[in-house]
Amino acid sequence: MIRTLVLALLIGAAPVPAADTGPLPIDLVDAALDSSPLVTEAAARLQAARAQARALGIGAHEFTVTGTYIRRSVDREGGYNEFDTTLSRGIRLPGKAALDRKAGVLGVAVAENLLEDARHQAALQLAQLWYDWLLAEADASVDAAATKSFDASLVAVTRQVVLRDAAPLDADQVRAARDTARALEAAARGRAAAARANMAAQFPSLPLPGGIPEIAAPVLPPEGLTQWRDLVLERSHEIRAAELEAERLAAVADRARLDRFADPSIGVRAFSERSGAETGLGIVASMPIGGGYRHAVADQATADRTAAEAKLVATRRDIAATANMDLATATAGVAAWQAAAASATSTGIAAARLRQGRKLGATDLATLLYAERQALEANRAELAARAAAVRAMLKLRIDAHLIWAKPE
Repeated sequence: MIRTLVLALLIGAAPVPAADTGPLPIDLVDAALDSSPLVTEAAARLQAARAQARALGIGAHEFTVTGTYIRRSVDREGGYNEFDTTLSRGIRLPGKAALDRKAGVLGVAVAENLLEDARHQAALQLAQLWYDWLLAEADASVDAAATKSFDASLVAVTRQVVLRDAAPLDADQVRAARDTARALEAAARGRAAAARANMAAQFPSLPLPGGIPEIAAPVLPPEGLTQWRDLVLERSHEIRAAELEAERLAAVADRARLDRFADPSIGVRAFSERSGAETGLGIVASMPIGGGYRHAVADQATADRTAAEAKLVATRRDIAATANMDLATATAGVAAWQAAAASATSTGIAAARLRQGRKLGATDLATLLYAERQALEANRAELAARAAAVRAMLKLRIDAHLIWAKPE
């Protein structure tokens, strides 16, 4: 008989208290997101869109200078110097310049929304990596506490075996439980190191804290989660970008339709013949005669507009699905965490009672170890459920632009 097994086998037998540390400091998040390659690329595309808008406003037509010089020789008259010079420029027909400017302005608006959406995607990536790291570290802490407690138990049981107060099998059972906890701890520390390295590589400007923040318990907002879901649809930059792109391609299609009639070129021509004996100054004009090519380009632009309108419908459906999934995942996640927390509490109480029974000689070691392992698994499940719930709520907040986003 074992009179005393040990002190409490697991600190993790009861749920680990969670301190609500809140989100990461916003200044650090802003710096990390702004330096993300996704955001940097989108910012460069915005600069390109602004440059294109300026170019469209000015137009592609430029002044063109052409000229010829001829040294003419005439029998019995001698030689003459002659030249011909023309300065001309294309002119956009009515309506074309306005559509070019409209397309340019809309292109800038599209790029601005895509920049905000890139920042949003970077925020989602940061949240994912952050909680991957926190959960792995939390698992490692629970398993480390279990390993330490099992070590103490093994020392106590080994002493009892020497005193013939316990069977060698009891020591073997405790040693097996200790080795299992040690293996779980090593695996969790490996996941934590990998998650930390991944986050440091993806967001090198984000200084990671020296200590390990605990995962806060999820707290539902007083207004509920449905309003957050509605904000996802209302504030989606992806939807807005698709709307603006459809408008832009509509303007491009209208512009291509007008361009079936080519722009004329108008200029001034000056010439001198017979070494200045004959001079002239006049106006010249030219106009390309459009054909099948211009009609094909117009048809292509019309098809692009139709495709953009279809993509807008698909984008709205995708974002609506994302919003509904965010809401369902967060709601279910909180409910799952509440159940897991209740289970961790129940198994912790059961383990404590069996522990007390073991002291009184009313419980065998195998039953107690089984209860302790159940408590450990229940605590790990509570951690996983807590992380999943908090992660889901943070994703919903990010998608609703309530956190880690530029002011609306």
